[in-house]
Amino acid sequence: MRRIWAALLLGGLMSLSNASVWAAETIIISGSGGSLTDVQKSVYQEPFTRKTGIQIQNIATTNRISALKAMKLTGKALWDLTELSGPEYQQAIEGHYLQPLDWKVIDPENKMPKMAKREYGLAVASYSTILAVRTDKLPKGKEMKSWKDFWDVKDFPGPRALQKGALDNLEFALLADGVSKDKIYDVLRTDEGVDRAFKKLDEIKPYITTWWTAGAQPVQMLANGDVYYTSAWNGRITKLAADGVPARIIWNEGSLKPSFNSIPVGAKHPKEAEQYLAFTISDAKMNADFAKQMPYPGFVPKLYDYMSKEQAESMPTYPPNVAVQFESDNSYWAKWRAKLDERFQAWLLQ
Repeated sequence: MRRIWAALLLGGLMSLSNASVWAAETIIISGSGGSLTDVQKSVYQEPFTRKTGIQIQNIATTNRISALKAMKLTGKALWDLTELSGPEYQQAIEGHYLQPLDWKVIDPENKMPKMAKREYGLAVASYSTILAVRTDKLPKGKEMKSWKDFWDVKDFPGPRALQKGALDNLEFALLADGVSKDKIYDVLRTDEGVDRAFKKLDEIKPYITTWWTAGAQPVQMLANGDVYYTSAWNGRITKLAADGVPARIIWNEGSLKPSFNSIPVGAKHPKEAEQYLAFTISDAKMNADFAKQMPYPGFVPKLYDYMSKEQAESMPTYPPNVAVQFESDNSYWAKWRAKLDERFQAWLLQ
């Protein structure tokens, strides 16, 4: 039955990807499509093809984990590279759907930071869930700097918002309760630590006017002045501030979330795929050009040499911003998210 299901799914994928166009000089990349792929094509892919003669075909995909599973079951890999979010990357590792990368080929001079070089993936982009504030709503002479301040409703009165779910909120609660960034997941891996996080959430719950479910919501609420302080995704707050709203990102204790490019098991052109990955991290200016158009930068050293200070400070991988954040633990959330989200939803109804 599993093979019948996999064959049916794979048949649909083959139709989608026009698999008949396979050629030795073409690599197939599975990604999000849309404007992100358009920028990737202009910044990375077209220059790569001009340099190497290797063509690239992009396939817009959604349920990549199911597709990778089907490819492994049938032994027919349709992609040479795939974009993966952090949780998808963890799922793909646990399913043994990816092959190890050869870093001697991709980064022969060992220039990339450890955070970007994983056994099965290159961290190519990132965003952060951060604390965003309306600076004109802060009490005179005071500055919100941390999640402890967010929990301080006496010194920082006003309406607040958080995302509706356990992810990030448990970490933020522990940070507000005095846990250091490097100990968050040690604490959360204990029943007592999870209870401690929910107990801290009990304190802020009466002051949360909205539990947001879409990335546009906190942006709109800040713009309207409906909330003064909220968790949010960094790129949207950068645009909000550029549009003239007095909003600011607090990078301290933000949750950094890299995404990855990986090679599926059985890919037909893994060497060409690694050659492409090597090309994408070979030039800092090229990476800066990408980040200026899409505020989801990677970790290429010196890319911020090609940005203004203001542009650099708005990016999650700007070294001073990385230094004060923590990386969201995909292995933890892959194991516990369903259970903790269930508890979170029950907690909201209490």
